[in-house]
Amino acid sequence: MNICVFLSAADLDDRYTRPARDFARMLGKAGHTLVWGGSDSGLMKVVADGVQEAGGRLVGVSVDFLSSKARPGADEMVIARDLAERKRLLLEKADAVVIMVGGTGTLDEATEILELKKHGRTLKPVVLLNTAGFYDGLEQQFRRMEEEGFLPRPLSELMYFANEPAAALAYLEEPHAAH
Repeated sequence: MNICVFLSAADLDDRYTRPARDFARMLGKAGHTLVWGGSDSGLMKVVADGVQEAGGRLVGVSVDFLSSKARPGADEMVIARDLAERKRLLLEKADAVVIMVGGTGTLDEATEILELKKHGRTLKPVVLLNTAGFYDGLEQQFRRMEEEGFLPRPLSELMYFANEPAAALAYLEEPHAAH
């Protein structure tokens, strides 16, 4: 399975890097391919290293203005013209999406896939990996959106919330996740 991971390229604390590395190793060991933003820095590098060390494939989609940070030695690397094209290519190449810790770019990518799912434009499973409670506030906001009628579909149809890497991968590997 091609699993797209949206995440930060920043250098982060061990409470974020350790679970990301664990998830990456599980992904690679299970024979999955990582589809990611292509960066060879920060958390993006941690995840790419973990997948590659465990024998998985790397498919990167960088963007023109960040191409100097693109990871050498990826199995495939595409350089998009702009961020909109990058998002489109990441989603095209993915069978599933995992949202990991990140900043505004990660949120932008996350809301794009959720909006596509909301409107039935994609059926790809989406997991929000809430490492160290990073997304507690966002999960609360999504639940409020659902409760107050802002979402035309149940939140459970849009995404799955996981607190641990193993739960995220297990959900994606379940047969129902592909629907």
